[in-house]
Amino acid sequence: METNKNGSQLEFEKDAFLNILPENLAKKIKELDGFENLIEVVLDLGRKPEARYAGKTIYLRDNPVKEEEIGKVISKVGTFDRDNRAGIEKTLHRISGIFNRREEVIGLTCRVGRAIYGTAESIRDIIRSDNSILLLGKPGVGKTTLLREAARVLSEEMGKRVIVVDTSNEIGGDGDIPHPGIGSSRRMQVPFGKAQEDVMIEAVENHYPEVIIIDEIGRTEESKACRTIAERGVRLIATAHGVSMDNLMINPTLQDLIGGIAPVTLSDEEAIRRGTQKTILERKTPPTFDILIEIRERGIYAIYHDVAETVDALLRGFPVNPEMRSGITKEKPKESLTVTKEINETVKIFPIGINPSYIDRGINSTRVPVEIVKDLSKADIILADRRIVKKKQDLLDFANRLAIQVDLVDKPSLGEIKNYLKKAKNKNYNKVVLDYGKLENIIRKVIEDGQPFQLPTDTDEVIEEERNFISRFGLSSEIIGIKPNKRVVISPRKPK
Repeated sequence: METNKNGSQLEFEKDAFLNILPENLAKKIKELDGFENLIEVVLDLGRKPEARYAGKTIYLRDNPVKEEEIGKVISKVGTFDRDNRAGIEKTLHRISGIFNRREEVIGLTCRVGRAIYGTAESIRDIIRSDNSILLLGKPGVGKTTLLREAARVLSEEMGKRVIVVDTSNEIGGDGDIPHPGIGSSRRMQVPFGKAQEDVMIEAVENHYPEVIIIDEIGRTEESKACRTIAERGVRLIATAHGVSMDNLMINPTLQDLIGGIAPVTLSDEEAIRRGTQKTILERKTPPTFDILIEIRERGIYAIYHDVAETVDALLRGFPVNPEMRSGITKEKPKESLTVTKEINETVKIFPIGINPSYIDRGINSTRVPVEIVKDLSKADIILADRRIVKKKQDLLDFANRLAIQVDLVDKPSLGEIKNYLKKAKNKNYNKVVLDYGKLENIIRKVIEDGQPFQLPTDTDEVIEEERNFISRFGLSSEIIGIKPNKRVVISPRKPK
């Protein structure tokens, strides 16, 4: 469960937030007794004041907000910057203003900021690695909170030299002294948004960090600054405007973060080998970031461990499956006595002259354990348009040398591909393998208790592998029963 590290700091920040509000509104919020779930308080001139919680909104009174109430709130917070934001010193709270044409404040969004410790537990191994990490996700999903926790973990727990480039003081809070939520990281404030890339380069040139943490990369200049920093050997952890990898790939401003994308004209032979048109899209350069994490929901992460490989696969139309992680702990399944397990043997197909999306759609509808690969040497099957393969005898010879099966289709249509996969579904793609860890536990129990143990019935191949593994521990075994009830009995060591 996520908890705040310092209870007194939490109380200080709660009081600091309530103290800027009109007294009657602060009292009402205290009576509601749910400050830990409060997202923001909205004060719009001439409208009822609102308290917005996760999943609900509550009107704090029936009377509308008055001009003098907005003025009193403004007098208690810092100066509004160019982004029309202000803050409360030594806290993470943000006060954003809505202005009329005369540049008078007619509305306030008072957002509660919290440093929540432990939010990075499920991706701690990635944060503690040496890889540069790019975070994507919709607003309010926890990107900045994760950056803050990464800064604390790297600076406090690992002793790294970390600099936070804080454009709007959301990571390190308002005021000159940064919030304790970023640990011992140093914080460089950005005077206005367009100066962010200059401060990023200044951080590297003047302060020699090992890690730079940046919130909201959104401009071409900032993308170029990120590449410059990465080329100097400094690790980056940043967020960018976008929800998913797909968003980034079609955003010309930020494409450079993942290597950039440009059209390339292939030779006739290469186009046939890949099964594509002659003009395709390719990644231009190595990506600035090694790992990309999509924050799907708060605490739910889709992780692409190799950005370069992921971008290349997506450009070729291959399906990409990120690793999914969650902060929710699942109950471990109970252990069974069986020492074998059935696994899905995925068949790897290399398509030639066939639209990969047809195969992908066919897989989804037929549920066949098939995966499309882009490296011919890793393929189990070449699935090709018969008309193209006839012209490529050298390809058939290469497949023969690698013992790769070649399957041909006459018409590479979606219907034809689905028919092919339906026939493949009737084949046996499952194989049984030993669960060596479980078998070892059984063997050690036999050694400890001195009692024989009878394993479940199995095939001749599995029985042979079981006996070979048992012999490594200096124990003997014997086969009892006849097919289909053959099984192995493990014998304990004989006393001397």
